[in-house]
Amino acid sequence: MKPLSTEQKLHLNHDVIVLALLFGFCFWINRGMSIQGLAADDLYVWTCFKEQTFFQYVFPIGGPRFRCLYYLISWLEMAIVGSRVEWLVPINLVLNSLLAALVYCLGKRLSGRRVLGFFGGIFLLMSRMAFYQIGQMTGLAETMAFFLAVGLIYCLYVYLHEKQEKIWYFHGACGFYFALCFVHERFIFLVLLFFLVLCLKKRFQLRKWFWPLRQFLLVLAIRFLAMGREAFVSLFLWERSKRGEDFSWGTIFQHMKEQLAYLFGVNMGPKYLNALAWEETPQKIRGLVYASDFLLAVFLTVCLVKAVKSGEEKFRIFSESLLFFTFIILCMLSCSFAGQVEVPWVYVSYGGFILFILYLCGAVLPTKKNQEENRTLNNGWAGNVNPAGSGGDSAEANYLSMHAHQQHKKDFERWGLYACTCGFVLYLVLMFPVEQFFRSHYDNLYFWGDQVKYNSLAEETYGKYGSEIFGKTIYIIGDRKEVSQQAKQSFFQVFAGPKEEKTVELEFINSILDIGLVTKQMLVLRMDKENGIFQDVTQFVKELKFNPKYGIYADGWTDESCRFMVLSGETGVIRLRFLYPGQLDGDEQTEVYVDGELRQKISVTENIYVTEIQAGPYQTLDVEIKNNFFVEDALEQRGSKRLTAILEIETE
Repeated sequence: MKPLSTEQKLHLNHDVIVLALLFGFCFWINRGMSIQGLAADDLYVWTCFKEQTFFQYVFPIGGPRFRCLYYLISWLEMAIVGSRVEWLVPINLVLNSLLAALVYCLGKRLSGRRVLGFFGGIFLLMSRMAFYQIGQMTGLAETMAFFLAVGLIYCLYVYLHEKQEKIWYFHGACGFYFALCFVHERFIFLVLLFFLVLCLKKRFQLRKWFWPLRQFLLVLAIRFLAMGREAFVSLFLWERSKRGEDFSWGTIFQHMKEQLAYLFGVNMGPKYLNALAWEETPQKIRGLVYASDFLLAVFLTVCLVKAVKSGEEKFRIFSESLLFFTFIILCMLSCSFAGQVEVPWVYVSYGGFILFILYLCGAVLPTKKNQEENRTLNNGWAGNVNPAGSGGDSAEANYLSMHAHQQHKKDFERWGLYACTCGFVLYLVLMFPVEQFFRSHYDNLYFWGDQVKYNSLAEETYGKYGSEIFGKTIYIIGDRKEVSQQAKQSFFQVFAGPKEEKTVELEFINSILDIGLVTKQMLVLRMDKENGIFQDVTQFVKELKFNPKYGIYADGWTDESCRFMVLSGETGVIRLRFLYPGQLDGDEQTEVYVDGELRQKISVTENIYVTEIQAGPYQTLDVEIKNNFFVEDALEQRGSKRLTAILEIETE
């Protein structure tokens, strides 16, 4: 293996630093996002993973969707994560950092400048549209779609850009397209890109036109075998037919307009989809968006003028620009057949938009190849000048003229680079507070409230008690509608290990008066509706219903005398059950005092004996118990007096 040169090592070090910055920025910008418990679609997917075989999960024959590649990666992710649900967000952050690294690498090649590629990665990471990819387990589908779609467009760009026939890039694009269709069926439209490239490339061999067509037909055939006639309906109209809606071109154009607005920083849809509707956005934020859009308009105008004046390069620039533009339009069209525009779907279009801008920067700025040619030409003129020879004055004048021209061109190129870089920085400065503002309103998203609620449910139960929650009954003070039936059945099973056989029972109560004394097999939670979270009030309720004063311990053991406060139940009956593990001599007695008065005097004739105290409903009693016996030869003594019996208390 040939060792790296000093320059190559320097470039590699720069790339490593940039990638580290992108990873750090991704984790910083998405701080505060977490998944502690699964909810809604995530919980449904996990249930399918748990209940179905590998083949049934990855290849859902007869189902409404057939996304086998996504299901395969999803199955692997859940198999790796297991019950460690908190790993999901870090995994999503790493995957999105890799997407930013991909944009950086491709953007560096398209623009010819490392710094511009870096800004492209930053733009992607700070976008408000990535909330679903990071905040939900099922966001993996959009992450995979982004990677495959960007790979497809770049392969087609290289095939179109290079004068030599790099057919492997065309084959690679076919592979990306085939895989993309089995991540999400909406991207089947992108087959049109292949025919556009072949037309622009002026390649009219039937064999090349058949390759993408073969992939398209193969996708349809596989989907038909797996889904039947639904394979064709679900491509475009499944969501609409599911809602009983009719096909409408006007609605499709409206959805495309909404997606285009998202690319330029305008939230056109309702706030439950995008965090905050444009009508509710403050004027200052709107002003920043308008200023950034004006900056983009100026940049696009400069690029258009440059392309028109580029001479022989004019057709190439327009062809490659048309490729990127068509990619963005087809991605938006792919998302327009559903009943509504989901903001995460725009993420792929946004990635194409960033790459398009970076490509235009490369078209405006000279490439390194052109710089080398200019340098060689300049050196050639310098070597051929001979002022002292025949025609020296003319040669010297030509040399000086060419040198001045080259210097002027070099200055123009340098200022062009400065202008593009400053433009990117200014765009970043304008849009960063905009993206941060919309991110601060994620609590308006349709899934955010449920995710926060189930995060708190997981933290207050499994997060505190671990596997000890299995076999217990969890009482929730609040409306039973606060927890879905699906969550009631499956939520805690996510945390169960493969050998865990016990389950968690979830019960809803109106108040703490609906339950008796809190035992070891119980947890009590309160639903805080104002903040949408659960609170663990087990200890509070336990002490409210039973407050030991002295001589009685958590495991039920009591001393020769003990005292406690107890809250009676609905019937007012308080049942005391004693277990004395020693030998009885016949003169043992137990005295029960209630509020300082002797209520009962029990002659102990059996090792297990029960007595009851009758009180009013929901009445707090001060109970004191005195015994004239104790466990002889006990191995421990916890208080100043000796251990006597184990006491169990029940209220009705």
